[in-house]
Amino acid sequence: MKQTIKCLAAVFAAMLMSVAAFAQVTTSALGGRVVDASGQPVIGAAVVATHVPSGTVYGVVTNEDGRYAINGMRAGGPYTVEFSCLGFQSLTYTDVTLQLAETSALNGTLNEDSLMLGEAMVVAAPASKFAAEKMGSATNISSQQIASVPTVNRSITDITRLSPYGGNGMSFAGSDGRTANFTVDGANFNNNFGLSSDLPGGGTPISIDAIEEMQVVISPYDVRQTNFIGGGVNAITKSGTNTFKGSAYIYHRNENMRGNAAAGQEVVGARDKDRNTTYGFTLGGPIIKNKLFFFVNAEYSSTPTVVNRWHGSTDGVFNEDTHTSRTLLEDLKGVSEYVKKEYNYDTGSWTDFPATNTNFKVLARVDWNINDAHKLAVRYNYTLNQIWKMANASSMDGGSRSSFARFSEYGMSYVNSLYSQDNLATSVTLDLNSRFSDNLHNQFLATFSKLDDMRGTNSEDFPFIDIRNDDGSSVLPYISLGYELFTWNNGVHNNNILVKDDLTYYAGNHKITAGVSYEYQMADNSYMRNGTGYYRFYSLQDFYDKKAPEVVNLTYGYDGEANPAARVQFHKAGIYAQDEWNVNEQFKLTYGLRLDGLFFDNKDLIRNNAIYDLHYGEGECTLKRDADNKLVEDCKGKHIDTGKWPTASITVSPRVGFSWDILGNNSLKLRGGTGFFSGRLPLVFFTNMPTNSAMVQSAAVVNGDTQAPDWYTGPTVDKDGIKYIDMEAFAGGILNREQLYEKLVGFGFPTTVTPEDGQLPSPSKGVAAVSPKFKMPQVWKTSIAIDYNFPTPFPFSISAEGIYNKTINGVVLRDWSVKPVDGFARLNGVDNRPLFQNYKVTGADGKDLINAYVLENTNRGYGYSGTLSMRMAPVQGLNLTASYTHTVSKELTGMPGSDASSVLNYMGTVYGPNDPGLHNSQYVTPDRVVASATYSDKANNHFSLIYEAWRGGYNYSYMTANDMNGDGFNYDLIYIPTDEQVANNEFRFVSENDATRFMNYVHADKYLSKNQGKYAEAYSVYSPWVHRLDFSYKHDFKIKAGNSMNTIQLSFDVKNILNLFNSNWGVSRYMNPALGEGRILKYEGVDQDGYATFSTPAAVGTTSDVWKKSVSIGQCWYASIGIKYMFN
Repeated sequence: MKQTIKCLAAVFAAMLMSVAAFAQVTTSALGGRVVDASGQPVIGAAVVATHVPSGTVYGVVTNEDGRYAINGMRAGGPYTVEFSCLGFQSLTYTDVTLQLAETSALNGTLNEDSLMLGEAMVVAAPASKFAAEKMGSATNISSQQIASVPTVNRSITDITRLSPYGGNGMSFAGSDGRTANFTVDGANFNNNFGLSSDLPGGGTPISIDAIEEMQVVISPYDVRQTNFIGGGVNAITKSGTNTFKGSAYIYHRNENMRGNAAAGQEVVGARDKDRNTTYGFTLGGPIIKNKLFFFVNAEYSSTPTVVNRWHGSTDGVFNEDTHTSRTLLEDLKGVSEYVKKEYNYDTGSWTDFPATNTNFKVLARVDWNINDAHKLAVRYNYTLNQIWKMANASSMDGGSRSSFARFSEYGMSYVNSLYSQDNLATSVTLDLNSRFSDNLHNQFLATFSKLDDMRGTNSEDFPFIDIRNDDGSSVLPYISLGYELFTWNNGVHNNNILVKDDLTYYAGNHKITAGVSYEYQMADNSYMRNGTGYYRFYSLQDFYDKKAPEVVNLTYGYDGEANPAARVQFHKAGIYAQDEWNVNEQFKLTYGLRLDGLFFDNKDLIRNNAIYDLHYGEGECTLKRDADNKLVEDCKGKHIDTGKWPTASITVSPRVGFSWDILGNNSLKLRGGTGFFSGRLPLVFFTNMPTNSAMVQSAAVVNGDTQAPDWYTGPTVDKDGIKYIDMEAFAGGILNREQLYEKLVGFGFPTTVTPEDGQLPSPSKGVAAVSPKFKMPQVWKTSIAIDYNFPTPFPFSISAEGIYNKTINGVVLRDWSVKPVDGFARLNGVDNRPLFQNYKVTGADGKDLINAYVLENTNRGYGYSGTLSMRMAPVQGLNLTASYTHTVSKELTGMPGSDASSVLNYMGTVYGPNDPGLHNSQYVTPDRVVASATYSDKANNHFSLIYEAWRGGYNYSYMTANDMNGDGFNYDLIYIPTDEQVANNEFRFVSENDATRFMNYVHADKYLSKNQGKYAEAYSVYSPWVHRLDFSYKHDFKIKAGNSMNTIQLSFDVKNILNLFNSNWGVSRYMNPALGEGRILKYEGVDQDGYATFSTPAAVGTTSDVWKKSVSIGQCWYASIGIKYMFN
């Protein structure tokens, strides 16, 4: 009792002497237990943590178990932490560093001081990384690490690759990078719409000079962390302190600061103008000392560059190594002159493709110490990015898509067919941390993000035109021109509002957190693909002769609407609670539950009754009683309602995590947990429904196989009693947008639509829909890890971690217009896949129903990964890390692309697009090694090396040439026969030579030889290992001027430095194009016995190199130099 009174007196004294705390946007925390020499808890001991740079003080007292916890602390440090109580010697730890989103453990043992005159004990905090009590998989990256990472592009993904699960942009653990969750100070900075995996603002929405710390999370068992399936990235920005600090910097790179050779070959265009200069500054300091602080950052970069490096040829022979297309220069010139004379359209250059990419970003932050108990932080961020890109590679409507790009070895285009991507990101964050008592803490967070993506072009309003040059067996591009086909009125606007409140209560050995969250998302998409018109011609001569085109497209708004848009809005409300229980001194258990409700807003949708009236087979059946009170089945049928989003749903996410300090001295820890994690889906897959509903705009897609609708009044041709649109009606030359619109309207194409009557979309476009029962993705993650800290005089630790994922709610896209394959005719022999004959669902009139691409859920899918990692700091200034990660991820579809039909277009299958079967994720990197070494000496030199090696990156499927099963998709996986099956004629070739060459290839291929007797699995052929080393060197020139330290830092960063010494090093490889991107068998039809027959393409078995080294600028070394001035 006497000791307790003394401690309370000490607490009162500490309160009198404490200064105002420093406001932060952070979830870092500090906790532990204070005991006396006999191990008994010290009740009421004062714990005062001081953030040294700002003088911010956080103070609490220990409870009846001697435990304390401080929430809402600033990440990083250094901190000093003092434990004191009357009657005991005080104990102070120095150089304490806190990690973002982690609770660091710091215990104290106080020795009794009977005279109360003993000197305070000062102890340097232990450097073990296990001080942070993490349970799941997370990688924290400090500002010092960020500053030392070799980076030429100064991108976020250059930093996240330090995670064992990173290295592939924003893709983590084999997931689509578009589903990763990236937040800055809690604000949403995701590519929510999902047209690409790049982050908003051109991929770098915030300067790395403004970031204080980053964290990459894979399986955190804290219920507050959500909104991702594969991984999440949390970043916090820098704050001002009591000392004025600032910097000004310039970084530069150009075409002479990179290699010009790869794999022993000179890269054509490597010395073309391509320069980037980045200018920026930071400034932070006190407005009112210990009370109000500010931090600002601004950065601008300009990159004159070359968008396309392909060029035409003089002899019609392509060479991908020199970026020479087969397209003749004289044909490019001829087409340009022809359209200028005939249509007064300027294609622009066909030899030079210059552009200037720009990026401007600014950030401002204010931290206000309202009083000892309340701290407020407000941050504003603005980023504007413009980047120029080549015309879309091959996408089009109304015909077979080419396997080769418009700019490629087969085709060429013009400079005015380029387009710009203009990215705007604006964000505001307000964070209030409040301490109501020693046991009660609250965090209120409100954020707003506005993310806009618009397109621009230098082209005049003119249709986009593709001209083929092939023999008809496959589509090969030759010349493309016009207003880029996806750019007209193309814009995405995405608003995100997040409000959350977390209340934390400390009760004995328990830390109880309860919270609520609300998120609002709005995305509208103006997407008028083919908005200026589209034509595709069979040949250059057909184009010159103004013959009938193969395809004609035009998208236009109803009732004269020039800029129609599709919109999706939803509200997400969450409630969660968890308990962090210190069971004893060595075992900590966390368990919690999160409930998230998703509520869509239907007010922007209109039901199209023409679509709703289509009957896509029998739907769910229920039992009900008829008039005679008998139970009968009531089957509603499968209908698509474009006027409703999915019904409201509740996602339940329980989580349990643990950490066991096995020996009780932080040297050996076992940690892990299990729990459900819910994530996101790119919103473009939702807006596809109103976009393709034929209620927002009309998409006219016309070709020779388009059946004439009843309302069509134009010329038709009769084929087997069915009327088809006569393409001769579109002969006579190119019509501009207005002229083509008038022609289509004259043929009966609609100019307006009403919900009551509706209007069917173009048959070649199809309907996009979302199942009424659709739920956002959810997975079940389980992990186990062991960490060992060696008893060395320096920090040295190793870790082994395994993670298993099981899909709960996966996402698939199915075409309801395709019948189930059960009952389909099958081939004879070992390759007895079903044949898609009369496979379409038909309407009451007997006609095939329009394609209906419907988002649904599946529980099929799983994945696992294993990681070994090491950290070491053997001498002062030297830090070493290394890790190896093996990842497996199985799924039904990775949902590539953005258009509904594109998801099915590239998917290798056996049983058709609705049943692709489990296969390896197309995003997975199966094996990856990353190691780093940083060293700073006393002469102000700073060295950093990062070694990366990976297998995969280019993931292929072994497929047949030609559409073997007749499902309309030329992506049929092969059957890999055994030698016996070939010998017994159960798998048949058209000749002995074909059989011999193919089986020789099978025997020589590691994957094929191991899987004989099976169908090939999609995305299971991985490109070989790549090894790269990046290097950074910095030197500081320090000048002391009064109380101010001035530093001039010179920097030199090199990516892929091995390539500097040998052009064969650091070069990735891709599959030899002669192998047709994995099409190593050609389907030749069915013989008289009902067996499929195959030939072997000429390159198979005769081409010695399965993998070719990539000869491109991206494989060469490249460097940047910089100068940075810093003060204080």
